[in-house]
Amino acid sequence: MESYKQVVEKAELALIKGEYNFCIEYLYPIIESYPPSSKEGANLRTILITALSGINKNEEAKIFCKELLKSLDYKVRENAKYLMEIIDSPEIKKPENWNINFESNPALDKTSLSSLKPNNHKKGKKFIDTSNIPTGQTKPFQKGFIFIISLLLLLLIPLLSGCVKVEDTLDISEIDSIYNNFEIESKYIKKFPWQINFEQKIKEIFPDGEISTGELDFSFKNKNLSMETAQETFYKIQKIAGEVFGESTDLKIDSIENNFFFLKKYNFRIDFDLQNLLYGEDLELTLNIVNPNKVRVKDLENSNVEVSKNFIKWQIIPGELNSLEFSFWNWNKLLLGFLLILLLMSIAYFLRFYRYQIGSNFPELPSN
Repeated sequence: MESYKQVVEKAELALIKGEYNFCIEYLYPIIESYPPSSKEGANLRTILITALSGINKNEEAKIFCKELLKSLDYKVRENAKYLMEIIDSPEIKKPENWNINFESNPALDKTSLSSLKPNNHKKGKKFIDTSNIPTGQTKPFQKGFIFIISLLLLLLIPLLSGCVKVEDTLDISEIDSIYNNFEIESKYIKKFPWQINFEQKIKEIFPDGEISTGELDFSFKNKNLSMETAQETFYKIQKIAGEVFGESTDLKIDSIENNFFFLKKYNFRIDFDLQNLLYGEDLELTLNIVNPNKVRVKDLENSNVEVSKNFIKWQIIPGELNSLEFSFWNWNKLLLGFLLILLLMSIAYFLRFYRYQIGSNFPELPSN
């Protein structure tokens, strides 16, 4: 079997020469040997997509683009989105007046070859006419130029980071009284139609929720929720979002409680499947989780998760399967309260008993 270096060199050479069919026939049998998650597989699939696009096999090229859109590498995903946009771009027909037609002259057809011989005399060399006239001193940029450019860059930052910011803060510091705050903020000049539709459905399904609506923002708050009610609220919001975008999404929340007498350990796992939401680059999705104590996240190498003591900031990426697994310890308050009452009663009993043993030191009447 040929090495990866030999395969790439052979495929790139065929691509440079324009031998697209040969490149496709050469890569098809061996492409499965290099998974799309690897750097080699992503590189070979990019070459194959280019070759398929060259012979207008766009549907087959899209299949490989969708494989690259699921890659964990950010650069590979961005390159795949760029290729997908090129493939989906419509063909532009050139107007007829853009073409130049050359009509043949019948007189030239009758001209003999001898009359077309070049002249023997040498033509003088032509040079660009330059002069030594000074153009003046180069002027620096005006002071206002730097200010205007800086202002434009600052205005572009929120636009490039996503048109709509969706942030949910889940406070489980009181495990029996959970607080949830869901917010949507539009960075555009006005709300998108899907935002208005989403807000209307939230108002219909959660009539008792604390809802606030602004020109560019929307907030939805729930207080004193149990663990089951909080999970049900998340499922309803996810279902509404899937209906609004017209794409199937899946949310799964698993929680396990382990009781260790004085302490309880809580384990949570959240799986948010957004693989069908391929064109959600305009969304900035964030889930903040406030825990009662110091939290431990299983996959600390995940660049989309930031942990600070009892706080988790999770950046959810559209077009991917997002997973988060964390755990924390919490005191068993019911048992601690019972033990505290028992301790106070024991202290009161012993104080009363020893006080009785010491006596009151009052004079006693003589016994008969």
